[in-house]
Amino acid sequence: PTLDYEYFKTKVEPIFLKKRPGHARCVSCHGQGTPLRLQPLDPGATMWTDEESRKNFDVMRRVAVPGSLKSKLLMHPLAEDAGGDFFHNGGKHFASQNDPEWQILRNWVMGQTSGTN
Repeated sequence: PTLDYEYFKTKVEPIFLKKRPGHARCVSCHGQGTPLRLQPLDPGATMWTDEESRKNFDVMRRVAVPGSLKSKLLMHPLAEDAGGDFFHNGGKHFASQNDPEWQILRNWVMGQTSGTN
C-alpha cells in the first residue's frame, strides 16, 4: 500500500488538532520541541495551508510505515492494553483499536485513499 495525501489531509490531520479530555492536542507538543514536528499553526488559523499539510505529510511518513500495524503512529498513542507500545510522552489518546480516530489512522497506514470508504 501507499500513503494517500488527500486522505491524510482530510481525515488524518484533523485528528492532530482535536482536543481530547485529559490530553493536549497533538499539535500542542508536536508543533515544537519534539523530534516528530508538525508545522505550527499560524495565529488564528484552524487548519494548515496546503503547503504546510504537505510538510506534515512528509513528517508523518517517518512514523507511518505503509501496511504496518506496528507503525509508531499507531502504536504510540494507543493504550498498552489495547496493543500499543509502552510509552508516549503525550499520553495514550486511544483506549481501544475500535476508537474511530485510531481507525482513521490505521486505515491511512493500511493504504486507504480518499477515493475509497
